[in-house]
Amino acid sequence: MTKAPPSESSLEKNVELKMVERVDHPKDEHLERSERLAVRKLDLTVLPILTIFYLLSFLDRANIGNARVAGLQKELGLTDNQYEICVTVLFVPYIVAELPSNLLLKRIGPRVVMPTLLTIWGIMVTLQGLVTSFAGLVVVRTLLGLVEGPMFPGIALYLSTFYTRKELGLRIALFFSAASLSGAFSGLLAAAIGKMHGVGGRPGWAWIFILEGLFTVLIGILGFFVLPSTPRDSKFLTDEQKELIMERLERDRPYMKPVDVFSFKEVFRSSLHLTPTKTQLLSVGPFAAGFFVSLIAAFWSDHYQSRGIPAALLSLLAIAGFLCIFVQKTSIPYMALCNLMIPGIYAPVPVITAWMANNSEPHYRRATSVAFGFIATNSGGILSTWRYPTKEGPRFRNTTIMNLTFTIIVVVFSLGNMAYLSWRNKAKSLPGRREEILRKYEEEQDGDEDGLKAWMDLGDQHPDFKYTL
Repeated sequence: MTKAPPSESSLEKNVELKMVERVDHPKDEHLERSERLAVRKLDLTVLPILTIFYLLSFLDRANIGNARVAGLQKELGLTDNQYEICVTVLFVPYIVAELPSNLLLKRIGPRVVMPTLLTIWGIMVTLQGLVTSFAGLVVVRTLLGLVEGPMFPGIALYLSTFYTRKELGLRIALFFSAASLSGAFSGLLAAAIGKMHGVGGRPGWAWIFILEGLFTVLIGILGFFVLPSTPRDSKFLTDEQKELIMERLERDRPYMKPVDVFSFKEVFRSSLHLTPTKTQLLSVGPFAAGFFVSLIAAFWSDHYQSRGIPAALLSLLAIAGFLCIFVQKTSIPYMALCNLMIPGIYAPVPVITAWMANNSEPHYRRATSVAFGFIATNSGGILSTWRYPTKEGPRFRNTTIMNLTFTIIVVVFSLGNMAYLSWRNKAKSLPGRREEILRKYEEEQDGDEDGLKAWMDLGDQHPDFKYTL
């Protein structure tokens, strides 16, 4: 792409020139076809790796519920309170690790950080199958939370350095939908592994941890060889495709410096009085529904470049499910209602994650906002662990009211945030506002012909940055 020579006039004209050059790129069929091919290569190489990473993260984090059904609590002699402590201790280090790891991801490099985390947590998962006491399980799960916490916000941040803003929602949904898929898959897997009870002198619940943990270690080691830190590091792209990817990212982000959950399966287990195998299999339908709804919603969100509307509409599914459970006098429709609730809970997450990443610039501001988003999300994991006491089952009316309230808040905040961002976009477009914001940088230009200093300092507050609604 040929760049226009720097203007000798004001910084404003330089920035406008840069924006025109990058946004109004000449239409070239060969170039567009080459870009599409390069993006498809990313879709077929980077995305599957990250999807497997996150599927294992969700699977390894949630398998304690499957192990409980297979006899973990009884064989270790855990009280209900001790079991809930074992679930909760994972979330504290999980939350603490999210922000520091996101800030360090770029400095150390995703190619090192992500496979290292995956390998270590695979070891921790395996060790869960070897514990013999409450104290041992608490220690291992604490360490597991410390290395699992960085993965989801790290992947979301990582993808934002490979894809443009309008492509990000679907890509986040593709890997996040692995969570819904693993919710279905984990039940099938646990039911099969549970039949290994007694093999090697170990109970079935121990084999759930051991086999899933060893597989995670294997994938973590492979990750060192296949995961690139940046598009330029990809072994699957040609040199020309690497440059095309970087150029389109720079066009999308003129300020980019080249250098620089709670599982509802627990409700089923405590209220429907089914065998462990049937209980594991009951989770398949709702989570499979969540998988497909997540992908459809993300595609719609990317196509129309709308985040708030799909987030609010999807949350209405969960509201409908919670309302029905609250007013029903029988547990018979629980499974049908979960086909509403699970998609309504899972599908908004990739949309909202893309929303945070779209509207936060530059890199470290984006890293911080994405991390804080997941800190808030996983704080809910601590609360939800203690909000389903057996004595309140099978109705869990108080908890249903709490879930309903939070879901309504999601709808209100989504619509409110849309209104706020729309107001911010209009404020940036007011006559004279652009000149007022950039005056300081015009006076201190000092050879910064491209206006990159203004972009790096202001980020999403730059007058030419338009917030995604």
